[in-house]
Amino acid sequence: MSTMKLQKLVYYSQAWSLVWDEKPLFKEDIEAWANGPVVRDLFYYHRGRYEIDTVEIGNPRLLDQKQQETIDAVLDYYGDKSAQWLIELTHMEDPWIEAREGLHPLERGDKVIPLDAMAVYYSSLPVEDEVVDE
Repeated sequence: MSTMKLQKLVYYSQAWSLVWDEKPLFKEDIEAWANGPVVRDLFYYHRGRYEIDTVEIGNPRLLDQKQQETIDAVLDYYGDKSAQWLIELTHMEDPWIEAREGLHPLERGDKVIPLDAMAVYYSSLPVEDEVVDE
């Protein structure tokens, strides 16, 4: 998958963890870059690469069952979407829009998307728009 798509899947995993599990999935900040939400450390890890086929960092065995179920639900819902589709979706959602306030669409920015803004926004979505957590 593209590194850009990975970034968006990580973002949505964090967002839905905040809603369903009521806690962050990881501690790193997510920034509102021009192409959507980005975890800077993950970006630098994959810098210079367009696509990846394995993720060498992190340890999935450290995830509890609830965290794994959240990630699985996010992948089931968003995983077949293209990176561009995911970028466009994030660009229509309040957390990214609010963090980009005052910036031109293609202007570089590194404002952090607050976890509380993500939790409030995604928990307020109508049921038909939510990722179904099974």
